[in-house]
Amino acid sequence: MERVRNSVDCELGDLTEKNLEQLKVLNSNVFPVKYNENFYERLLQEPSLSKLAYYGDIVVGAVSCRLEDDSKLYIMTLGVLNPYRKLKIGTKMLNYVLGLCSPKIQYIYLHVHVNNNAAIKFYENAGFVKGEEIKNYYKKITPPDCFLLKKLNPNNPNNANNANNANNANNANNITSTNANN
Repeated sequence: MERVRNSVDCELGDLTEKNLEQLKVLNSNVFPVKYNENFYERLLQEPSLSKLAYYGDIVVGAVSCRLEDDSKLYIMTLGVLNPYRKLKIGTKMLNYVLGLCSPKIQYIYLHVHVNNNAAIKFYENAGFVKGEEIKNYYKKITPPDCFLLKKLNPNNPNNANNANNANNANNANNITSTNANN
């Protein structure tokens, strides 16, 4: 059966202790990485940095971020269940993340597995630039490599003139990889 619509109505909801198990189930179905309990406990400490995407009463997607050094926003996870992909749910979650960026945030970044071409294309279409390939980033995935993707925050006055030019590509290679949850 072909999809007729290219978007669906979905609501973004807060992460709470009551729906944390739903997030764990979603993440285990969407990502090849297994996240430990400490990861989820940290998410509950900053609930505004995580959202669940609901289609009706069903959790179909989620996004979780962390603020680093008060100047960088790192997307730890952003995923949508396979039957609900290409329906603008990921875009809605990414727009939420971009809306979190105050002018002091310099850039938003994330790691994407080298074979995840759909995710790389999704982020590039949203203005992210693919930077360096990081070898042996993942411990339990083959191949263990990822790309670093970055988007300058257009709300940051220092980035206003650079958001879509060559500096964005050059700066994508100047990020220190700090994710320990792989």
